[in-house]
Amino acid sequence: MKPKFLAPLKVRDFSVFWAGQSVSLLGDGIFLVAIAWQVYDLWNTPTALSIVGVAETVPLVLLVAFGGVVSDRVERRWVLVWAAVARGVCVAAIGLLGALGVLELWQIFVITIFYGAGMAFQGPASGAIVPDLVPNELLVPANSLSQMMRPIAMTLLGPALGGLIVHVAGAPAAFLLDAGSYAFAVLMLLLLHPRPAAIQRDEPGSVLGDIKDGWRFVRAHVWLWGTLIWATLAVFLIYAPFEVLVPYLVKNQLHGNAGDLGLVFASGGVGAIAIAFVAGQRGLPRRHITAMYVAWGIASLALAFYTVTEASWQAMLIAAVSEAGWTGGSLVWVTMLQRLVPRELLGRVKSLDWLLSIGLAPLSFALCGPAAAWLGVNTVLVLAGVSAFGLTIGFYFLPGMRDTELDGHGDQVVLGEAA
Repeated sequence: MKPKFLAPLKVRDFSVFWAGQSVSLLGDGIFLVAIAWQVYDLWNTPTALSIVGVAETVPLVLLVAFGGVVSDRVERRWVLVWAAVARGVCVAAIGLLGALGVLELWQIFVITIFYGAGMAFQGPASGAIVPDLVPNELLVPANSLSQMMRPIAMTLLGPALGGLIVHVAGAPAAFLLDAGSYAFAVLMLLLLHPRPAAIQRDEPGSVLGDIKDGWRFVRAHVWLWGTLIWATLAVFLIYAPFEVLVPYLVKNQLHGNAGDLGLVFASGGVGAIAIAFVAGQRGLPRRHITAMYVAWGIASLALAFYTVTEASWQAMLIAAVSEAGWTGGSLVWVTMLQRLVPRELLGRVKSLDWLLSIGLAPLSFALCGPAAAWLGVNTVLVLAGVSAFGLTIGFYFLPGMRDTELDGHGDQVVLGEAA
């Protein structure tokens, strides 16, 4: 069978960009295990990791709209370079402090504030730069390739490697290796051919005016604003319980070690890789909105099933199903943005995507620890998963949500075909 999803790698700039981002994602997977284990080593309570999550997401929420404007005004390659430099320095600082034996919890809180600020610029730019690198007819395989590498690096190899490194050499070594992955990503970005800024005009408007232009486009499309509102509420319900309580459950209820946690996260990559491969080979379904919400509904409900696990291998199976759902839905979503949003607005719409998607994440982290202490870890996981599942069903039936997939409708689009 001809590997259609590899076609974008024939485009030189995309292959260079993809290589750098893949190594960076591998480092992110290492970081995912290292930060959770480091925080729980310093303070073994969900509240500690919740506070770290707040410190990371507050600057992300505050700055991501500005990051979207910057990515539409400045060459996106340079936005990604400086964002990677900032995040790499933050990770290296945690690693060095840990290696010197002077790392304290308050230092992690402060450093993750700047780490989150870097993410505010990296997120919109990384999503908006792909249409600058490949033609429209390669967007689906390009996104599939990226979504396939994300779980391979960030949820399969990265966490497995991170768990092994933390278990054998300690968390500081894992942080320093992650910092090296950012250095490689910067090198690859510098090798890209210069690209013009998305906005070309003699007198740029105000930052506030640019943000308003993005909002106006979002408000005009039900599939866009409806899904963004769904994401705001779903992330509030899901984000912190998964990031905080699943590691706690593996460590304290399943009596696993850092390697077990790495394998749980890594198993999610297996399902994600499978769904990304299928999409890259066969394309996205014509009923793309339906497929997207079904996938996200299954992924949401899977969170509740962690509570019935009695061994790490069972948690691994749930992670595989869950990540397959998140990846499948995200493939549809990212391709819709890149196909249906004008290129000159894409950075700002992507920033609104990030802003609304993670807007309540700080509150989710702030409430997760106290809620777990009051109701119990398992109760919070069940409530979060079931509530997010019900929310997904409700937004799927929002009037006008499925217009882009309805035969004969004026807004119908078949994703993957050239515009």
